[in-house]
Amino acid sequence: MSRVERAYIGLGANLGDAVTTLHTVLKELRGSPGVLYCEPSRFYRTAPVEATGPDYINAVAALDTSLAPLELLDLLQALETRHGRQRPYPNAPRTLDLDLLLHGDTQMDSARLILPHPRMHERAFVLAPLHELAPDLVLRQGPVSQLLAGLSGQWVQQLD
Repeated sequence: MSRVERAYIGLGANLGDAVTTLHTVLKELRGSPGVLYCEPSRFYRTAPVEATGPDYINAVAALDTSLAPLELLDLLQALETRHGRQRPYPNAPRTLDLDLLLHGDTQMDSARLILPHPRMHERAFVLAPLHELAPDLVLRQGPVSQLLAGLSGQWVQQLD
């Protein structure tokens, strides 16, 4: 039997009905082979970072998975494609964006995947929902709570 790891996935969308898309993809994740548990944070509205377009709806999901990091990445990219994700240029508005943030203690730097996610500590739209799920989590840059406090200038609004 494969080892089960806790992974964290960043979810975001700013085209179409973003809230419905995120709810749908969370159901799809829960039903995916190799995903044993999926707990989402609440949803957050955020302004685009280093991009243009409408506000994003963001969340983070904690997964218990038997999938290896690249297998999980393949699943996430297949879900993005299923939901109409296109990549016309960097940071383009999107129907769905799924980022593998952490996969247990895995450290990886390949052409396809860098773990832990190299910019999550700079983004309140990742840290706010991540803090909700794992308030005591410590990244190599420091505790999530302290990193989030240092990003108070980035607008993040929790949705009901």
